[in-house]
Amino acid sequence: MSYESNPILDKLPKHLKQYIKPQNYGDYSPIDQAVWRYVMRKNVDYLSKVAHGSYMEGLQKTGISIDHIPNLYGMNRILKDIGWAAVAVDGFIPPSAFMEFQAYNVLVIASDIRQLEHIEYTPAPDIIHEGAGHAPIIANPEYAEYLRRFGEIGCKAISSAKDFELYEAVRHLSIIKEAAGTPLGEIEKAEERITELQRNMGEPSEMALIRNLHWWTVEYGLIGTVDHPKIYGAGLLSSIGESAWCMTDKVQKIPYSLEAANTAFDITKPQPQLFVTPDFAYLNEVLEEFANGMALRKGELVGLKKLIHSKELGTIELSTGLQVSGNFSNAIEFENKPVFFQTTGPTALSYREKELVGHGIEKHYEGYGSPVGKLKGINLAIEDMGPRDLKAYNIYEGKTVSLEFEGDIKVTGEIVTGTRNPRGEIILITFKNCRITHLEKPLFEFIGQLYHMAVGEHIVSAFNGPADLNSFDLITHKITETTIKMKKSPERKKLELYYGQVRDFREGTNTTISRHKVFEAMKANHPNDWLLSVELYELAKINGDTDFAHDIALHLETVKSNTPLLGHLIDDGLGLVDMENAAQKTDRY
Repeated sequence: MSYESNPILDKLPKHLKQYIKPQNYGDYSPIDQAVWRYVMRKNVDYLSKVAHGSYMEGLQKTGISIDHIPNLYGMNRILKDIGWAAVAVDGFIPPSAFMEFQAYNVLVIASDIRQLEHIEYTPAPDIIHEGAGHAPIIANPEYAEYLRRFGEIGCKAISSAKDFELYEAVRHLSIIKEAAGTPLGEIEKAEERITELQRNMGEPSEMALIRNLHWWTVEYGLIGTVDHPKIYGAGLLSSIGESAWCMTDKVQKIPYSLEAANTAFDITKPQPQLFVTPDFAYLNEVLEEFANGMALRKGELVGLKKLIHSKELGTIELSTGLQVSGNFSNAIEFENKPVFFQTTGPTALSYREKELVGHGIEKHYEGYGSPVGKLKGINLAIEDMGPRDLKAYNIYEGKTVSLEFEGDIKVTGEIVTGTRNPRGEIILITFKNCRITHLEKPLFEFIGQLYHMAVGEHIVSAFNGPADLNSFDLITHKITETTIKMKKSPERKKLELYYGQVRDFREGTNTTISRHKVFEAMKANHPNDWLLSVELYELAKINGDTDFAHDIALHLETVKSNTPLLGHLIDDGLGLVDMENAAQKTDRY
């Protein structure tokens, strides 16, 4: 095992554990630690005024430090007290897996951290976004339940065949955009690819729609009133730029409703509008309203067709509780109702998420098909028939019958036995020498072998994934592209050394270094680096070295002249130091 487990993580199914990777805390450089510290100090100062009250409380409850990148092992020791855990992953993982982790009360954290060059915002998931954005809010019980319930429902959402292609394209863009030195042309090509895919997605799938809900709540949600909103979305809580931008009149504020599911988003740009929920409880109301329209709850022909269109492993549940899991390939319909369904390849039959003995993929390895619905001209469904009814219609062991279903589906053969559910309803009828036809044309013929016909008047549910997670080998995830680790030049390693020395001085682990020498060396060898100068300025202010602070401020003015886009970051950093220094002086007097 490449990670430290705990009771919550122990409950994860094997197919989710395949995404977990070690955090490798020692890989974080002193520059990474400085980036974390700058973002957190700036965010906490600003967010204390504009974030929902749960954020500041959650920072303390979840053990997230302002000065140090969180160690997931340490976080988990604290998170377990609120019933959650965290795991490290490599960038974006498939949406259904991401949501399924949430259903198990597990927070997925991309353990990489953004580059200094992308300190305000990165399209790639990173530990600032996941750790400092998502983790604190889950300390709020109402919101934590929303997140868990969202995962439970979201992982059942049916995807379209194009959803995975879009996921791969977004993952690729996030990787190359965060990687140092990626040519602009390559980034533009990747962005164009996403735009092209989004234009040709067709009717949005359930997964696409619920991802929209996730984006406008979990990632970019506001709470309160349209006129006086507070921030709770992780994307806003972890972005210096967007957390300020979203509070301006340039961003339209809209009351949150189910309409958010139909509002697409662009991960590469600031959001032009945001949705405001009155409270966390209302999030669950909208989620349940959305779920009521999913195949998970509606089933029937529309659900079956969604599974066929998805080309992914899915499950239908019949009104008897029998569940059929596989890759659905065909449906025969009559009067807008399914009368026959067909899978291709390995298929398993289950009842209440537990595979029926003898009905795993080894038995149904080439696929499975069955009629569904009522017998023609008979108002009583087979599942509702008592022993006398069954005998009256010749549905009895040892009898050769010809069962004609609505929609001209006919099943002929000798009945061997029936399988019942705990309520006593027949869920399977086993035939030998069975023949199935539609409009007198053969669909299947089972000579010399048994056929197990599913019993159910309706398809009551259709959803993504298998009913019994143990029925299929789900350990199939192969990462086609991993996050790119920057190759460090000798100059970069030297700069990291300077950052490390300043960090050691501030934390008291090595106070023998000369901060003046570090400053002079940095100016000579890294004249446009600004963050280390801000940290040195902070130390100079703390130690009352006004001349040194003045020299650093002058140097930073030169940096601003050379790279104007850094101006507001430098000003914010210095301003925060000056404000904290003034507050400390006031406290002393």
